[in-house]
Amino acid sequence: MATWAAGDLTVRVTGLRRSFGDTVVLDGADLTVGPGEVVALLGGSGSGKSTLLRALAGLDAEATGQITVPAHYGVVFQEHRLLPWKRVIDNVALGLIGTDPRGRALAALTEVGLGDRGGAWPAELSGGQAQRVAVARALVREPELLLLDEPFGALDALTRLRMQQLLERLRERHGFAALLVTHDVDEALLLADRALVLDGGRIAEEIPVTLPKPRHQDDPGFGGLRRRLLDRLGVPVP
Repeated sequence: MATWAAGDLTVRVTGLRRSFGDTVVLDGADLTVGPGEVVALLGGSGSGKSTLLRALAGLDAEATGQITVPAHYGVVFQEHRLLPWKRVIDNVALGLIGTDPRGRALAALTEVGLGDRGGAWPAELSGGQAQRVAVARALVREPELLLLDEPFGALDALTRLRMQQLLERLRERHGFAALLVTHDVDEALLLADRALVLDGGRIAEEIPVTLPKPRHQDDPGFGGLRRRLLDRLGVPVP
């Protein structure tokens, strides 16, 4: 597994804390993401995965601790969050500054295979298409980091697989780092360089995933990593 000097890290989180009333969700969590690295964050429901990601995205003013992220980052949620009263291309170009925002939006849509759908309304898209638009909206900002909060969780199995493959191709092409919150152990092992388990408000386990890419569930070593990760998540495997 690669190592980086502290000044080269894309993400550094130290002592992240967040409570909701008397319930402590994050209790001094620490994590790092290196340049171009994909890190998967797993944990049980309510363990604080999405809370941590929202803090990194600057969406939770109540979280405390030291957070360092690059100035240029994109966020993709499980829900596509497209504005229904704007056409697809305008959703992607929303908030862009600089020259030719619609041209840049069209280029991003083309990268995710939707260059011919810029004039469509969000209601005319399938779930997978809408989520690809959400990825294009993040990608058009040329991020150094993508924060992904269960981005494919609501999709059917086949569409989910295609979206995983798309994310891997885009990462190889653009070189951004990514923090992927997911409940899907296979997804984590297919995409990530490291898998982290959040438990008790802290990162309780770090599992390097050194399998060569592209990966498949039947690759040698995949099953062993899967059993190890499921065991750490409290899911017994026969």
